[in-house]
Amino acid sequence: MADELFTSQARAPANFNAEEADNLEDIEKQFAVKVVQHMQTYWSILEKVKGSSLRLTKFDDEIYEHLKKDFPDFDPAETIDEDAMKSKAGKERWRNFMMAYEKKVDDYNFGTMLRSNPKWEYGEKETIFVPRMQFYAVEIARNRLGLNDWIYENAQKEKASK
Repeated sequence: MADELFTSQARAPANFNAEEADNLEDIEKQFAVKVVQHMQTYWSILEKVKGSSLRLTKFDDEIYEHLKKDFPDFDPAETIDEDAMKSKAGKERWRNFMMAYEKKVDDYNFGTMLRSNPKWEYGEKETIFVPRMQFYAVEIARNRLGLNDWIYENAQKEKASK
């Protein structure tokens, strides 16, 4: 269900070299719009469907098991330590994890906003900019544990009170 919403239609040309590309303001704006759209779409889905019953990709089971194997100390209920995640060692661990999905998951390395803690809504100080595969891994784990169900429950209460 959700995986179609997170797939971009446009692909970079085969001869595109990101290292040599101009960083044009219009491209940056388009990128920012796409990131915000993804964030809003995911939140909207969580308001309509319990996270515990949601599948983000057709590889959710594999991603979840891989996360538990490669990051046995990761607790999806806790606040993410952004410094540890983005340290040299953290980047290397996550890069190795993500590369397993390079040919499987569309836009696996596209930038995405991730809430630092499942108890928080998206906000300037509550989000981390991460590659899409990190988002999927963390949010799949949170959903499996029911940590995002409160979003659906709050939305339903609000809807019922109107």
